[in-house]
Amino acid sequence: MTDEAGENGVIAYDFPLWRPPSEGDNLIVQATLGCRFNACTFCSMYKTKTFQARPLAEVVADIDRAAVAWPDARRVFLADGDAYCLPTDDLIALCDHLAARFPDLQRISAYATPFDILRKGADDIARLKARRLGLVYLGIETGWDDLLKRVAKGSAAQMEAALALARTSGLKVSATLILGLGGQSGWREHIDASADLINRAPPIYLSTLQLGLEEGVAPRFLDRIGPGFVPQDDRGVLVELHRLVERLAPPASVIFRSNHASNALALAGTLPRDRDRLLGEIDAVLDGRAGVRPRWLRGF
Repeated sequence: MTDEAGENGVIAYDFPLWRPPSEGDNLIVQATLGCRFNACTFCSMYKTKTFQARPLAEVVADIDRAAVAWPDARRVFLADGDAYCLPTDDLIALCDHLAARFPDLQRISAYATPFDILRKGADDIARLKARRLGLVYLGIETGWDDLLKRVAKGSAAQMEAALALARTSGLKVSATLILGLGGQSGWREHIDASADLINRAPPIYLSTLQLGLEEGVAPRFLDRIGPGFVPQDDRGVLVELHRLVERLAPPASVIFRSNHASNALALAGTLPRDRDRLLGEIDAVLDGRAGVRPRWLRGF
């Protein structure tokens, strides 16, 4: 849907451009460049960019150009990383302009951090939700507080507080966990704490990624994670996935996916309703009755 090279005078993106899998068919508008936090040791997404909020006039001009090319766009994703950090009044201005230019607009979404959600508070969340910005993508990664600190991602308490505020404020959260993040020695603590966190503060959507360290981030990750880290192989990751699905018992239904291209096995269901079916699909692979996604088809 996006003119990636800007050759037709539509939107000339500042690359690399990232978006969640579910936003692949939607209009992407870059409201920020880079990620304000940009410290996670496992992530290489925005290491080549210095974070900045784009001038509103530039973003508005992109919206105007996109409205000519794709007047029937219904969903818009605000890139880059952590666009929810922008001042609420600026986000409202962008949301209002999107609504004015796209008559069929149904939803606006963005990446967010726990800090962004907590800083906004219930009132600002409601103001943005009233303007269709009602979905954010949040990287939980793990519920194990010690591991969160070692990968420079914050704290489990902050994650839980943000998830709880979002739930009570009606803000939909699509959260991610990273399989393999604890390595072979810490996988049980990683999975058990993650399941406990989700059970206490369930998001609307939950998905998994599989740890994959690119060359540029591997040294820092290994330095911070501590000595003795041994990556999980596919079987170890599937054992993690099995334990996660087995232990998830959220008080409200959670739509679960492992369809990100990094995953060895793609699952789709609603928990806790579909737990037995999902466990059966994992067991089929562990028992050799089904296969995993070939490595050449995986990536970020």
